[in-house]
Amino acid sequence: MSRKTTTVRLPEDLADQVEVVARGRGVSVNAVVVDALLTEVERVKADKQFMAHLRKVTERDKEILDRLAQ
Repeated sequence: MSRKTTTVRLPEDLADQVEVVARGRGVSVNAVVVDALLTEVERVKADKQFMAHLRKVTERDKEILDRLAQ
């Protein structure tokens, strides 16, 4: 699996909590953040209303891109 580096700025208190959770689990902060993001993506994928909205937005974006390509 390829990787992409992304910088995330967290409130200091949240960053401290994530570090404690990571130490408690015996994993890296990166692993905790990746796990949290995967959980959130799965949650929104299961949200039918969100997915309908996402389809609508991406269809509109595609229409705009198609017009730009002409």
